[in-house]
Amino acid sequence: MPPAYRARENGRMAEGRITRGTTGVNRLRRMDRFIAAHPALRRASDPLIVDLGYGAAHWTALELLERARRVRPDAHVVGIEIDPERVRAAAPFAREGLTFRRGGFEIPLDRDARPAVIRAANVLRQYDEGEVAAAWALMRSRLAPGGLLLEGTCSEVGRVASWVALDPDGPVSLTVALHLGSLDELGGPSVVAERLPKALIHRNVPGEGVHALLRELDAQWARHAPLSAFSPRQRFVAAARGLRDAGWPVRGGAERWRLGELTVAWDAVTPRP
Repeated sequence: MPPAYRARENGRMAEGRITRGTTGVNRLRRMDRFIAAHPALRRASDPLIVDLGYGAAHWTALELLERARRVRPDAHVVGIEIDPERVRAAAPFAREGLTFRRGGFEIPLDRDARPAVIRAANVLRQYDEGEVAAAWALMRSRLAPGGLLLEGTCSEVGRVASWVALDPDGPVSLTVALHLGSLDELGGPSVVAERLPKALIHRNVPGEGVHALLRELDAQWARHAPLSAFSPRQRFVAAARGLRDAGWPVRGGAERWRLGELTVAWDAVTPRP
């Protein structure tokens, strides 16, 4: 593991490490959709969003802006990268509502602005599990009251994704988001085990909540296989409803489940000490 990268930028220390920087068009669409639907953005007095660690290209920040503006036309996005070369490469693509700057988990913004939303996608995946809590705490400390931090990972083309949602006080929920049309080909809902956030990816073992969750979700998906004759969406809605009926603290309803998105309260998957 490379050492922590600390460099002074505009009087601040940039906190973090340079990541691999892999990115792609439309890769983070599932997270974008979750952000656009979330009250933290829709009700924000200042709909400022940070795309932290956007990578070697500007695409994810631009797509996030476009999707956010469908529900908040006044939304604006700041892409933050710790690698100065990536900031220079993105700079020509800045436009009204979209800027880029150098920084890390400390989230450096003009006039110490506090974002309504921070997204850190595929960033902590390259860190040790023991480093997650400190990174979360630093990013959470920068949120506006009622703000949202999304931290998670996804597959290279975005068909499989998961993230933790946090507010200024701590983690609130875990979401898995899946491309339902290819789910059987991928091996069922538990394929997301390979793309769990760093806080959970090593906890998919017996005795841990996330392991029990994925086993039960697979079981519900298999139980409702006959509904595939109608559509994978109907099958996943039935699986999510079955999971909720089995006592899991499933949030949301069919309008989210039809998207292949399932959210459970963080208490259900909190890692054991």
